[in-house]
Amino acid sequence: MEYVRLGKTGILVSELSLGTMTFGNEADEATSRRLMARALDVGINFFDTSTNYNKGATEEIIGRWIGPHRHEIILASKVFFPTGGGRNDEGLSRRNLLQTVENSLKRLQTDKLDLLYLHHWDENVAIEQTLAAVHTLVEQGKVIYCGVSNFAAWQTMKALAVAAAGRYPPVVATQPMYSLVKRQAEVEILPLAAYEGLAVVPYNAMAAGMLTGKYLRGASGRLTEVEMYRQRYGNPQYIEVTKRFIAHASEQGRSPAALAVAWVMSHPLVTSTIVGARSLDQFDETLQCLDMRLSPEERAAITALSPDPPSATDREPMDAMRRRGW
Repeated sequence: MEYVRLGKTGILVSELSLGTMTFGNEADEATSRRLMARALDVGINFFDTSTNYNKGATEEIIGRWIGPHRHEIILASKVFFPTGGGRNDEGLSRRNLLQTVENSLKRLQTDKLDLLYLHHWDENVAIEQTLAAVHTLVEQGKVIYCGVSNFAAWQTMKALAVAAAGRYPPVVATQPMYSLVKRQAEVEILPLAAYEGLAVVPYNAMAAGMLTGKYLRGASGRLTEVEMYRQRYGNPQYIEVTKRFIAHASEQGRSPAALAVAWVMSHPLVTSTIVGARSLDQFDETLQCLDMRLSPEERAAITALSPDPPSATDREPMDAMRRRGW
């Protein structure tokens, strides 16, 4: 396991982060505890959860296990999606942030979150109000760092600018969706992260299991069980990319699940890649990615299996213009 600085914070996090969305759903509590213990055993010190995962059950499971290990772990949670039955139990309002984090800390049985992600842009709340609420949480010692998840590049830049102008805690990390079939992050989010010194912590590296090839075999999973994932990965082009990727992994004699994660990890701007599992066997297979250090040539060969996303503008970068000639 290698360890990387989390943006400009100075703290070190493992190159893999344990995703916990399955805890309390596909993985029962006993399995979830085994997954956390296995993650810690292989050197993963970065755990990722969310206040809304499985209606709070995920955080409760983590809270019942984490006590003796809390000082070893960089613990991240997220806030935005509904966490209760009330009309105001969602979004990035000051009211919801303060109350939701308070509830989250109780479930996690800890006094602070190392990293709080704003889980989604809230078009109904001024980002100034949201960041002011984060500032309050930081001053109270309940949150140490702030990140964003699922923010567009312009939304992230807006948050950075408002934080600087208001002297609020800076955004230190971004959590985009990123995989061989979902490469939109390469267009603006990753360049922004490089320019601003943000940590990049991608999720869905296996495209909700698509890149393991299991759906080609008729297996069940999130794409067959959850409408959100059916829509997210419903583009027929993704199936063709998956077929090419599975063939490539087979030729290399590598696990597709592990190789999909290794490809995301190999991007030079990626800090830590989130991986989750339903079982210990599934997790151990994914951990084979630690033995797959892709060279630039190997990464390029896999990248070529997927169409490049279009540029953010209709003009080439300066280096391309220089090569072509002004």
